Amino acid sequence: MKILAINGSHRVGQNTDYLINEALSAAAELGAETEVIELSEKNIEYCTGCNRCLFKPECSIKDDDMEEIKQKMLEADGIIVASPDYFSNVSGRMKTFIDRTRPMHMVANQLKGKVAGCITMAGLDNCGAEPTYAALSQFCSTHEMIQINPRPEGPVIASVVAGSLMAGMKDGVAPFPKIRSRLWSHASLASTWWSSSRNWHNALDPLDLGRKPAKQ
Repeated sequence: MKILAINGSHRVGQNTDYLINEALSAAAELGAETEVIELSEKNIEYCTGCNRCLFKPECSIKDDDMEEIKQKMLEADGIIVASPDYFSNVSGRMKTFIDRTRPMHMVANQLKGKVAGCITMAGLDNCGAEPTYAALSQFCSTHEMIQINPRPEGPVIASVVAGSLMAGMKDGVAPFPKIRSRLWSHASLASTWWSSSRNWHNALDPLDLGRKPAKQ
């Protein structure tokens, strides 16, 4: 079982990566092989709208890193797409990547049936995380991937896997404590992405990795 995470953040090792690592750590504890693709480290050209992919499942752009990413996606059993929210939508890097996946969809959905999860990271609560998550979710749905929406035990703390830099309000001032304290609740949601999809693992994985309890 292999889980591939694709990070649309411009900043490697920062907040979005923190949430990705929480999800992948839970997967690794169950024996899954994990990998992260940092889009900021890849050369991905813009889709030019040439529509070549309407007739053949291939792209006219050959001199960038998209083919390598495509092969990794095809080889993966599960895919996590993650993006920060800069302006109530996915990052520019993530949108460029999404556009370039058209050859995997226009003739036939090559990612159909793969398990998928979404993660987003915003600066403030109620500041665009949900529409950003919705864009990622639509990407997964369009490719006919099986999307997992984690629901950890206990009180509901968020409707989606979305981190925020705001830990609370006091006298109208939003405090910004260190990352591990401000993201702990959202990281617990990210870590349950894998454990919430145990039933799908049982169906997909002959080793039945989903039987081992996941870290909450």
